[in-house]
Amino acid sequence: MNTHDRQTGPVDADPFKADPVEADPVEVYVADLTAVLHGPARAKARMIEEMRDGLTETVAAHIRAGSTPTRAADDAVREFGTPQELAPGCQRELTIAQARHTARAVALTAPFLTACWYLTSSTASGQDAPVPRAAQLLATQLATVVGTIALLAALALAVTGTLARRLPTPPRLPLAIAWAGTTAGVAMGVATLTLTVASLLATDWPLIALAGAFAAVSHAVVAPSARACRRCARLVRVL
Repeated sequence: MNTHDRQTGPVDADPFKADPVEADPVEVYVADLTAVLHGPARAKARMIEEMRDGLTETVAAHIRAGSTPTRAADDAVREFGTPQELAPGCQRELTIAQARHTARAVALTAPFLTACWYLTSSTASGQDAPVPRAAQLLATQLATVVGTIALLAALALAVTGTLARRLPTPPRLPLAIAWAGTTAGVAMGVATLTLTVASLLATDWPLIALAGAFAAVSHAVVAPSARACRRCARLVRVL
């Protein structure tokens, strides 16, 4: 009778399984820092890339000095400081970048709401219906609010831009810009709704509908930026 040899000792479930590769400390560091920070995509990507380049150059310098690659990577990360130590300064920079993005969005889209006011004014002037007249009045008020915010946004761009070289940026300015942008976004949303309803009841509805489209586009640009700015301003206070 044939007998089979019995295996003794533990059996490897997967004999072809490769040994786990140790994660690159530089990439782990960059990934941790990326997860913590929030801000405009381009500004954040540029900041992270600069951080990675700096770490890579530091690792190369340690290797040239005689360190092993693993030891050089660990030393480079240690010299840079932990992601938690770098996050507050990096987040402040990204928050200012986001505040500038929001201020620029308000400053560039405010003329759209002004155009809405002119369109509804020219359309409703020859009509006696209460809805077009109400739309004209509300659009005028909203245009005044957004116009004022646009001036403040232009001032904020100056304070965080050319004037920032001479004067420190006020710490609460990003939060102020965030709420100003939020106010502008709400005004644009209300204008969109009002002008949409007015276009359904007005005689010369295409112009009012076009004005509503302008307000909708402005809202779509400003509101998300203002929301991101509020988030960044809160992170600066937490980190």
